[in-house]
Amino acid sequence: MRDAVTTLIKNYDVTGRYFDRNAIDSLTSYFESGTARVQAAAAINANAAALVKQAGSQLFEELPELIRPGGNAYTTRRYAACLRDMDYYLRYATYALVAGNTNVLDERVLQGLRETYNSLGVPIAPTVRGVQILKDLVKEQVAAAGVSNTAFVDEPFDHITRELSEQDV
Repeated sequence: MRDAVTTLIKNYDVTGRYFDRNAIDSLTSYFESGTARVQAAAAINANAAALVKQAGSQLFEELPELIRPGGNAYTTRRYAACLRDMDYYLRYATYALVAGNTNVLDERVLQGLRETYNSLGVPIAPTVRGVQILKDLVKEQVAAAGVSNTAFVDEPFDHITRELSEQDV
């Protein structure tokens, strides 16, 4: 797993360059946001189960056909699998948030996920909607924890939704 710093160093090392102004600005931005990233991770960690439960409730309220007979989250096992997946997304999004890099999402979550979901008949659109709900709830939680600018929270969740939503790779 790479973070913002190791990725930057790798990119400059491959080209044999010293850090330029862009690299220094990128590093400065990452380190300046470090405390907020750690606060966000702490807020997520302290509330992960409630965040997943609330996101699931909101998703099923918006899309009740998912939990009706024949729906993809119908039966206790399928419902639990949906919440388990939402928990995975939250945990790995938290890793990516702290790292300032979405690489961990690609390596550990997204590679082959869309194909797996398609082969199992798991609908992508509700999954994407669930991740969006999770993002909104996390941003509220992070703001409540005292982080004034929560814009950095968007990146990992938006990356997940963008990658799952893409149809032609």
